[in-house]
Order: sequence, then C-alpha cells, then structure tokens
Amino acid sequence: MTRKQFLNICSLFGVGIAFDKRLLGQDNTLAAPTPRSQKVTVVGAGAGGLSAAYFAKQRGYQVQLLEASSHIGGRMKINTQFADFPIPLGAEWIETQKDIFKALLNNPSPPIHIRTIPDPPDKKFLNYSWYQFFQDHILPSIAEHIRYQTVVEAIDYSRQPLRLHTNRGILETDKVILSVPLKVLQQQRIRFEPPLPKPQRKAIQEAEIWDGFKAFFEFSTNFYGDKEHEFEVRPKRSGQKIYYNAALGQPTAKHILGLFVVGAPAADYLKRSGEELKEYLLDELDRHFAGQARAHYLQHISQDWNREPYIGGGYLSDHADWRAVKTIGAPVGNTLYFAGGEFTDGEDWVSVHAAAQSAKRVAALL
Repeated sequence: MTRKQFLNICSLFGVGIAFDKRLLGQDNTLAAPTPRSQKVTVVGAGAGGLSAAYFAKQRGYQVQLLEASSHIGGRMKINTQFADFPIPLGAEWIETQKDIFKALLNNPSPPIHIRTIPDPPDKKFLNYSWYQFFQDHILPSIAEHIRYQTVVEAIDYSRQPLRLHTNRGILETDKVILSVPLKVLQQQRIRFEPPLPKPQRKAIQEAEIWDGFKAFFEFSTNFYGDKEHEFEVRPKRSGQKIYYNAALGQPTAKHILGLFVVGAPAADYLKRSGEELKEYLLDELDRHFAGQARAHYLQHISQDWNREPYIGGGYLSDHADWRAVKTIGAPVGNTLYFAGGEFTDGEDWVSVHAAAQSAKRVAALL
C-alpha cells in the first residue's frame, strides 16, 4: 500500500492516523515525566527533531539538540515579507485532523487558537503556518538546549557513552535520535560505527527522494480562478505538479498564485535561476492562462530545496513501499533512534504530523 492509498482510505472513513497505544497511554499521551540522568542528543531541528527534543524533555531526560544550520525548521519555512500573510515555502498543508495540535503538545493546559481553511482532502492554516506552531508552542521549552551550526560527521554507537564527531569537536551522550533529511544519509554525510544494519542501509540507498520546488507569484488580478490546476505527470508515479490560489481564504486583498512541484517535473525549474527562471515560469503561465501572466505580473519568490545545504532535496516519494519506510526508521539497539518525516513506522510519512508522531513514538521507547 502506498502512502497516498493509505491516506485516501483514512480520508474516506474520516479518521486520522493514530499513535500506537501499546507505547503511549490510552489517551495518546506519554507517561508522566520522571527525572533521568541519561542524556539524549537529537540531531536536526526540523519538525521531527524539535518534537523529539520536546518529548524527550517531557519524559525527564537531559536533552541537547544539534542543528547544522543557523536556524530551526528544516523543510518548514515561511516568508513574511512577500505578502500580508505567511507564505509557506515548505510544509503548507495539514494532512490530518485538527486535534493533532493538542496531541503534539502532549499537555492539556496551554490553549491552542489555530484557525484552518478547508482545502480538500487536506486543510491549510489561516494566517498561520506549521513553522509558527513549532516556534510558538514547541521551541520555548527546548530553545536553551539547541546548539546551532553544529554539523554531525560521525556517530560511534559501539560504545557507551556514544560519541558524536562534529565540526566543533567530540560530544558524548547516552542516546541519539537522528532526525536529518534522508538525503543526508543517502549521501553518506554521516558515518556510523559500526555501520547501520545491512537491510537498513539497503532501504536508505534504494529510497526514491523526490526533488522539491515551490514558487509564489503576485498578480494585479486573479485570472486563474480558485480551483487547483494539476498537470499530468508521466509516469504518474514520478512526481506531482500543481498551480493553486495560495491566497484563497486568507485575510488579504492580494492575488497570490502558488506552484508546488516534486519529483521529475521539478527538473525544469531546478536547472534555472534568476532572470532565466522568471522568464521560464512566466512563459509557462502565459501558455496555460492565455497570455495573462506577464500582463498582470508584480513579483515572485521561489524555493529550491535541492540547493539547501543541509537538506538537499524534496522528500521521500509518496509511492515508497511502507515496509521499506519502516526499515529505514527502525531503531538500532536501545541507543540509536530515528525520527522525522521519512523515519516512521510505515503507516504514513513525509508530512509534518507524521514527523512529529514518529518523534513521540521514539520518546516512548527511550
């Protein structure tokens, strides 16, 4: 069963993805916190890594979070200057039920005031974003434990304590939760001692990671309507390409058209930049919208995920085999764990909530 097939079944019956209640409480909460002397080091401050640090700290562990870049978020990214509402350059849609926000806090006390917009079969944020949710609700409790611009080059889990070789020296820890993009592991930018189990290495290397590109255009009028414009991709399993009204339902008078492209169709955009990219995009839009794009064009922004130095691509294909996904995300012993959108139990992958849920499962296993 592919990810799309599984999510379509969930949508058909109006259900979300459940946590494994053998690991969590019957109300999907982690066990009560207990002060622990062990140190848990999380690598990567995207949705999975932030969640892993947050949940591990809730369980009473000493936590440190290592991030290679100078900021949090990973593929969650917004632009707040382009329009008068947040432009999601990554992590735009909510692919589950709205009660996910309470589940991700694992704390019934803080009020959560998040408004969403229906965007069948998913939802979108109203004047908000996934990035802001993590910034507002997850980051405050772990901010002091984050070490930025710390690149992990090797993990020696043959010993106790484990040793992490970084660009800033060697760090010791009791457990590691690795939450880096799968592309980083495919490129073998982190060495493991001993090597990861052979089935896991094979699944990582054989995984199809789609390229990723997004762009947003501001026009002086809406000539494209409100419906989604999906382009045919051949073969169908090779990716996805859609244009859509990114301002639909937002508190704005601006006319913003979004472009989302993953997989093979992204190649036409990734090989261009600057003025060449702009002209290519406007030519395509003029062909599709009867020559109206240039006449009403005001500005645009784009996001090439392949050029992000610590990300290197889009995300794991929607058509990956769930058994391979489960193998990729399997813990090694009781010291090396994986969390993130591509390191799940195989029921779902890639989405923000799947990344956070995988971290919650890992926290329950520590």
